[in-house]
Amino acid sequence: MNHKVLKILIIGLMAALSYIAFTFMQIKIPTPAGMTSFHLGNTFCVLAALLLGGLPGGAAGAIGMGIGDLLDPTYVIVAPKTIILKLGIGIITGLVAHKVMHIQNKEGKELRRAVFISAFSGMLFNVIGEPIFSYFYTTVILGAPDKAAKALASWNAITTGTNAIIAVIVSSLVYLAIAPRLKNNGVLKKLSPKE
Repeated sequence: MNHKVLKILIIGLMAALSYIAFTFMQIKIPTPAGMTSFHLGNTFCVLAALLLGGLPGGAAGAIGMGIGDLLDPTYVIVAPKTIILKLGIGIITGLVAHKVMHIQNKEGKELRRAVFISAFSGMLFNVIGEPIFSYFYTTVILGAPDKAAKALASWNAITTGTNAIIAVIVSSLVYLAIAPRLKNNGVLKKLSPKE
């Protein structure tokens, strides 16, 4: 199979998994300025970035969770924010994984460390960016009162931190479980971005 076709298929798969994990494995929390939630959607955005690189990984998360927002009446107004943040998660994770840590060239303990640092970097971006971006998006774009926007940002900080911990652990474990098999059959080399 052509490596470009394989990448597109993996992006689609990860987008679908992001959508499913976000939509159906979610605990919604209402706040005065909108909804926030605990969910597993970021896990597949990070996993896609580890497998494919930053932009494809970010695209998978942005597509999957963006569609999740667009199809949910409580989240539809924040879909642009979601798309931007998930794209950022993927870009940061992929940049660290493939350009800084070079995970495609590591094995054993070095690989585990590099994968964890890469996943952590992408989710750290989200932990910092989500509450800040959410506050400004809620006040400037949606016109919510300052007090309500601060309440939403506070709740977002809590849920985003929890989601980040779960995403780092699960995506790292899944990548480490499938990477040796993908490497042995040559698929990982086809998926990984060129250095």
